[in-house]
Amino acid sequence: MDVLWLDRSDVQSLLDMPSTIEAVEKGFEQHGLKKVQMPAKSYLIFEKHNGDLRTMPAYMEEEDIAGVKIVNVHPDNRQRGLPTVMGVVVLNSTQTGEPLVIMDGTLLTDMRTGAAGGVAAKHLARKDSHVVGMVGVGDQARTQLLALSKVMDIQEVKLFCRNVAHCDHFEKDMSHVMNCEFLKKEKIQDVCDCDILVTTTPVREPLVMSEWVQEGTHINAIGADAKGKEELDPGLLLRARIVVDDLVQASHSGEVNVPLSKGMITAKDICCELGEIVAGIRPGRQSDDEITVFDSTGLAVQDMVTANMVYRKALEQGIGQNIRMF
Repeated sequence: MDVLWLDRSDVQSLLDMPSTIEAVEKGFEQHGLKKVQMPAKSYLIFEKHNGDLRTMPAYMEEEDIAGVKIVNVHPDNRQRGLPTVMGVVVLNSTQTGEPLVIMDGTLLTDMRTGAAGGVAAKHLARKDSHVVGMVGVGDQARTQLLALSKVMDIQEVKLFCRNVAHCDHFEKDMSHVMNCEFLKKEKIQDVCDCDILVTTTPVREPLVMSEWVQEGTHINAIGADAKGKEELDPGLLLRARIVVDDLVQASHSGEVNVPLSKGMITAKDICCELGEIVAGIRPGRQSDDEITVFDSTGLAVQDMVTANMVYRKALEQGIGQNIRMF
């Protein structure tokens, strides 16, 4: 039996942000309609190495897609010359269980997470949003901003990061794919004066204070993806309409996990899941004055729909290597 192998260069040649946004939005819709099987992601925590390893299985019942992603998060990897996040995705036949494709999941993870932010902004940000504030300028910040540029007319981007060289590198990279003004700011407070705020840091203490955020702002909170992580002041969450990607998963590993565990907010303070909005079950933004927060933990359904899109394109274009399994 042969299995198709797709390395990073293969995946990169087959992925683009508009089609990823389309696939991920469909995945959220199916999640909102309860047409998926998706156990909560499981974690192996490596405290002495400041990292973890996660497994993320899912079955899309309507599309008949199933598989699993194995992915790490090691924030110190930059110092080692490695990505913070690396992953492998396997898609399996639902009829026989045989593996169909094994592909690099590192770029795929960045792209589908960025696409989720784009989908969230499409449904939750004000339609006249033009200014983006970025707290953090790593790999994930790049795909977040790229996705926003596909769903909004972005004219100005405010950047905050502690390393000026990283800000310069980010601006140089993104200037090739976006036609807008980039402004570097010395304080987080200064980037919060925006229409859409994106936070992509792995911190365990809030960085963004409630008093810095104006009414009408939409926030994509991306960095908190494991127990104990939080980027936003709980007081800000109490002012906002909170939308999560998955209620169970967000409760133990999303932006809301710490304030929930400390009793600062309750489950009643969480509006709904993004898939319910995409599916038309719940409304999106309800007023221009509303503060909205999308708590993104990253769902296996996002991986499966994106990986399936890559797999189908690879078959059509004859890309990848067939490897003998047995």
